[in-house]
Amino acid sequence: MAFFTRFSPVLVAVAALSAAPAAFAQSSPGYFMPPSQAPAHAPAHAPAPAPQAQAQAQVPSIPQLPALPKGAPPPVAVIGVLSVPEVMQKSTAAQGVQAVIRQRQEALAKEAQAARAKIQAEQAQIEADRSTLTDAQLETKEQALRDEVAATQTSFQERNQAIQNSGQAALGIIESELIAIIRQEAEARGMNLVLHREQVALNVDAFDITNAVVAQINKLLPSVPVPPSVVTPGMAVNPPDQSGDQGAGQ
Repeated sequence: MAFFTRFSPVLVAVAALSAAPAAFAQSSPGYFMPPSQAPAHAPAHAPAPAPQAQAQAQVPSIPQLPALPKGAPPPVAVIGVLSVPEVMQKSTAAQGVQAVIRQRQEALAKEAQAARAKIQAEQAQIEADRSTLTDAQLETKEQALRDEVAATQTSFQERNQAIQNSGQAALGIIESELIAIIRQEAEARGMNLVLHREQVALNVDAFDITNAVVAQINKLLPSVPVPPSVVTPGMAVNPPDQSGDQGAGQ
């Protein structure tokens, strides 16, 4: 049915909200982890590098600067390592936040499925009545349904974004406490440099303060409240990823 096909991409966008709980659980919040490294191999369509002679010609010469006055050398590094993802996974407060967000997204996904079924039923009714409607009547009904689909999609995207925002606000409280605890644990051990464990090729257990940080954050911050998920005027919305659901509305 041509009319159904015209609306299918929008319905897919509404239906994509049903995958929101899994998306929140699987996404990497990042916290204050360093950015991931670039891909080891360039894509096949990447342009060929410039010839070496041309590249060298474009590099300016290194200026000769006068030496600066001698300054005090940095202190001897006393190093610790920490796994922030492991801390967040074991944090009872973070677990509680994710549980609340998952519940809200599951409820929203059920509403999205009901809305999608309602729109599909209205589409089917228009198709059934097509032969009895004038062109003007048909266009009026189709336009009304287009408006309903657009409003429904916008509403669910905004509500899903509001849920995400409330979760990030709660996680932000945990991050702030985590930074203070890391400083506290490092100072207690005389450490002046704490590295992300995921970025260290080799270390011994004596450097690792992950378990100590987990114990302290669960003691000081066993839970945090998740604020209400409120749609605000002008709120920026990131549409749900539809790449894996393109065939759902066909």
